[in-house]
Amino acid sequence: REGKVTVSAYSHVLPAVIQTQQTVLAAVGEDAEFSCQLLETKDVLQVTWQKISRDVETNVATYNKYFGQRVNDGFTDKFKFKYTGLQNCSIIIRNVTEQDNGCYRCLFNTFPEGSFIGKPCLHVYELHEPVLDVRESNSTAEWVVSCSATGRPAPTVTLSVSQQHLNFSQYNTVSVSNTNATFTVTTTAVLSGSRRNSTQVGCAARVLSAPQIEVIQIIPEVKMMSPAAAADDDGIRTSVILSSVLLVICVAAFVFVLHRKQSQSRYPPSNNFSFWFSS
Repeated sequence: REGKVTVSAYSHVLPAVIQTQQTVLAAVGEDAEFSCQLLETKDVLQVTWQKISRDVETNVATYNKYFGQRVNDGFTDKFKFKYTGLQNCSIIIRNVTEQDNGCYRCLFNTFPEGSFIGKPCLHVYELHEPVLDVRESNSTAEWVVSCSATGRPAPTVTLSVSQQHLNFSQYNTVSVSNTNATFTVTTTAVLSGSRRNSTQVGCAARVLSAPQIEVIQIIPEVKMMSPAAAADDDGIRTSVILSSVLLVICVAAFVFVLHRKQSQSRYPPSNNFSFWFSS
């Protein structure tokens, strides 16, 4: 009933005949798809999918000319067919984990020639969204930009800035190995330049050749200024503070004088001399 075909005596590998992906990348938790196509027309009896683990091939699913598709016991929650055909067949691995990492085989079992074999490999990676931090340095024209990304294998972290007149310097990258086999990579650099416009700072993290994850932060317009503009701004700020202090003093003096006059009008001083002479 399973439609198994024993072809070990005739099995041989002809890579040029099978079209498949040499490497499939998938993030932890995603689905991965393998496709194999037999480029030459053959009398295929069955397509067999195998997982290779420590040089041991384990049948996980088959598609038979007479009995149709079947996912073997123990793999029904992990594998499913996407497309079934004796010349072209594809399978999906659900919710991939680190245990799914490795190589697989698709065997087009023919008679009397034997099996034509493709060998796609799955690389499972992990990548979390980067954390970007931008803070003002001691210099009014510089910012310290830091970005951290955690993944497996160690991610590549790249900083970018939208303004051409701004540039990064003093790069420093540190990689830390975590207990769960991931790596946290932190890149720090100094952003300098003279621009008054708001500036967009970005951080991109990538693992292997998988799509990158990018985060962006905007530095407001008032934050980025040249040293001359910063000096002018400091002068204006000082003038405003002094004016405010002077105004407070004037108001306080006015209130004091007004209160004094009101007190004198309400309680006039007594004339003791007039009292004694009249008596």
